[in-house]
Amino acid sequence: MTRNRPRPSRRAVLGGAAGAAMAVAAGAGSAEAAATRATWPTQFPLPDGWLPEGITIGRGPYAYMGSRADGAVYRTDLRTGEGRVVHEGGTGLAAIGLKLDHDGLLYIAGGGGGTARIIDSRTGELLRTHRLTGATGHFVNDVVLLGDRAWFTDSYGPVLYGVPRGRRGGVRALPLTGDWEQTPDVINANGVVSTPDGRGLIVVRMTAGELYRVSLRTGRATRITLVGADDVVNGDGLVRVGRTLYVVQNRLDLVSVWDLDARAGTATLRRTITDPRFDVPATAARFGDRLYLVNARFTSPQTPETTFTAVAVDR
Repeated sequence: MTRNRPRPSRRAVLGGAAGAAMAVAAGAGSAEAAATRATWPTQFPLPDGWLPEGITIGRGPYAYMGSRADGAVYRTDLRTGEGRVVHEGGTGLAAIGLKLDHDGLLYIAGGGGGTARIIDSRTGELLRTHRLTGATGHFVNDVVLLGDRAWFTDSYGPVLYGVPRGRRGGVRALPLTGDWEQTPDVINANGVVSTPDGRGLIVVRMTAGELYRVSLRTGRATRITLVGADDVVNGDGLVRVGRTLYVVQNRLDLVSVWDLDARAGTATLRRTITDPRFDVPATAARFGDRLYLVNARFTSPQTPETTFTAVAVDR
């Protein structure tokens, strides 16, 4: 027996047509946006002698890059490649890793100065300076924003520092325990990102070439098992998109791309990204389907006349 199928109402037909039209329009808009981004420059200059290392990008198409020379911050429009200094820095300062918050505040790792600085990315005004470590024997290297704190690594000390993202609260020191083994006189903790579940951090131990998952509750560090490669030696900046982890291996001039399992207990090598324009890239930031990397040129003369660039690659 054949059942009579109910005929769709006029409202349903019109609604379906409208939905299809909106889907087509959205697809066209996405394609148009992708085509527009495809015309954006994939390389742009930084000031001579800038000595870059960190880069961060927020929701808008602007990259912020710090200077190891004097702690200044340079902003580049990704659409044009044009830029300007937004924060002048000063004598004895350094800007190593940096992250842009949703409220426009930049959190800056101060390197050997042992500080964390917070500046307004729109005005360049220095808002606060937090003393994290002693003035010698430490190196505040990178930073990630998670929850109510900005977490900073110390390359010469087995500890993370949590700086409050609001005006209240003090700095929290979180000693690294568990599998973490601190090696004297070499760079240990470097790049840092949050875990996929948002409950902890992933830290790269640069000289040893190891990745660790760190509990923010206890400080326990658990070594992540690597599949497909023995190590991530020279691991510097980290970028995580979902369960994909990008590790910038600076002096190897490559970015290794890893698939994390749900608990970030295992990382499986998927591929590597290389580019002839890489010249010891230190860190990376994501915007759309691109990674933007700064060339630190650690193996070149670090003089006021040395030229520096940032480059973009497909991710």
